[in-house]
Amino acid sequence: MTTHKIIILAEGAFSPLKSKTANGAIAFLTKNVLAVIDSTVAGKTSHDILGYGGSIPIVSTIEEALKFNPTALLIGIAPVGGRLPDSWRATIITALKNKIYILSGLHTFLGDDSEFASLAKSNNVTITDWRKIPEEYEVVSQGNWKTRKAKTILTVGMDCNIGKMTTTLQIHNEFLKRGLNSDFVGTGQTGIMISGKGIAVDSIISDYIAGCIEKEIDKSNNEGHDYIFVEGQGSLTHQGYSGVTLGLIHGTMPDAFILCHQPKRTKDDYNIPLPDMNRVIKLHEEIVGIFKKTKVVCVGINSIGMTDEQSMESAFKIEKETGLPAIDTFRFSGAKLADAILNYFQK
Repeated sequence: MTTHKIIILAEGAFSPLKSKTANGAIAFLTKNVLAVIDSTVAGKTSHDILGYGGSIPIVSTIEEALKFNPTALLIGIAPVGGRLPDSWRATIITALKNKIYILSGLHTFLGDDSEFASLAKSNNVTITDWRKIPEEYEVVSQGNWKTRKAKTILTVGMDCNIGKMTTTLQIHNEFLKRGLNSDFVGTGQTGIMISGKGIAVDSIISDYIAGCIEKEIDKSNNEGHDYIFVEGQGSLTHQGYSGVTLGLIHGTMPDAFILCHQPKRTKDDYNIPLPDMNRVIKLHEEIVGIFKKTKVVCVGINSIGMTDEQSMESAFKIEKETGLPAIDTFRFSGAKLADAILNYFQK
């Protein structure tokens, strides 16, 4: 977990759904975040925009943000394609000239940019590119789940961008509170930033997705962890990002699934209606069932835009439809779903 004092670049996109990396930092590294840069909502606070984060201010420029004495600039949004917009160069250059570290999950590797690299070197700071993959992760899965001692839990979704990382972290943190030997493996830049470990699987060649996540799980297993929570990505039923999900399933070979759902969402971004939840549950169980028995054990709800009462009503409805415990872990803690997972393993 980072010790940096962070300012976040989220220009033009700071919002509940468009700034996942910024939002993750604010939710789980709240004390480390000093300010957000987005001129379109400057003058407001994080709580005004997200409903959490308290009084973290939103400013118009990096010059304003520098007044808070940050040590790192986090790229808090990912433009289409994950490439660096030209309009952001000046902000990054200003940060480097002020001896500010750069933290980035873009597909554009900022450390490979000669101007950025030169400025970083001359100012004795570093540029972190979470999506840059070491060569040793270009490996095919070896089927090491057959001898693994730790229990693995993978979060999957009814759709993409639906709260998988948040749900996973909330339950993992609940395990830690109970004194359980739990670990969290990040699979995207935000999860890696928060946990300090993991691999950005959407930057892995497709043949190696299962192998690279198996490699990360093997590390955690060898460290002696009893429970390993793997952050999910994409969705099996999403046309654009199903491949990374399937690779994660085969690399994790989970002993249990957590399914995530946003009750107010009825269609994906291809305008395709979300499938029946019980059908999706069965689909995940059957894919792993070819190799071993596993179950979807509980449902994590993303109840953004709903009141607490509406969130609980949705949870009750899902429980009635699926027979599985359901709750919004961000609003109401991960305790209920942690109980469900532990009860399943005890059986």
